[in-house]
Amino acid sequence: MGRDRAELGAFLRSRRDRLTPAQAGMDPFPGPRRVPGLRKEELAVLAGVSPDYYSRLEQGRQANVSREVLDALARALRLDETEQVHLADLAGPPARTARSTTASQRPDPGLLRLMTALDHLPVVLLGQRTEVLAANALLAAVLRPLAPGTSFVRFLFLDPLARERIVNWEHFAATAVAALRRDLGRHPHDARLRDLVAELRRDPDVERWWVDHAVRDYASVAKQIAHPVAGDLAFDIEIVSPPHDPDQRLVVYTAQPDSRTARVLPMLASWQGTSAPA
Repeated sequence: MGRDRAELGAFLRSRRDRLTPAQAGMDPFPGPRRVPGLRKEELAVLAGVSPDYYSRLEQGRQANVSREVLDALARALRLDETEQVHLADLAGPPARTARSTTASQRPDPGLLRLMTALDHLPVVLLGQRTEVLAANALLAAVLRPLAPGTSFVRFLFLDPLARERIVNWEHFAATAVAALRRDLGRHPHDARLRDLVAELRRDPDVERWWVDHAVRDYASVAKQIAHPVAGDLAFDIEIVSPPHDPDQRLVVYTAQPDSRTARVLPMLASWQGTSAPA
């Protein structure tokens, strides 16, 4: 059995709706318009396929899609690199075996050594489905303690402290949802990931971003923290993944040299293990 072609159709519709004929570099077809972006027929012409073929794609009735057609659709829809890869994942053949969803994850030893070397910065090691594999003391001081086995996205959406402490929570959270959708495109057989997404979609913010079909790879992003003791902190988040296991990500909270945040971090580190001042 192939992949769920409904996901492919929904993604194509979402990208078509956001692109007007003018943005696509074409004159609109005559007649009243009932869609915010391109019509199916207009996109079919841009991609060089028949309207009937494209309709089958959006309706999930086209079993196989060639690389040439995917490239043509990506060009017509002005997809960025991440969206192009996501489109290819959704249209790709089924995996030979379903991904294991019960085996425990083991932290990459190299990433653990790197975390130890970066103990002057907040660092967390995330695995599949954003499961926390390890976190250092400074991460706990800046954000909150995150025990191994807990889910970072559950903290992000289900713990009120996240919205309280992360100043740019909405931008950061929307990016996390787009990255979750990218993960699901790569691992469509991961039942635990599907269950996690279904659980999080009960949150209206997650649902709003999910139906937008935005996709992103996990990438560097700024994060602003309102700390109850140290005040406002500003970080640039950098991510390191080993080439043999891209599902593990070492997330490092870096600070600009000589910034207020860089000066405060040693004090936060010294407060760990002692009672923090009121």
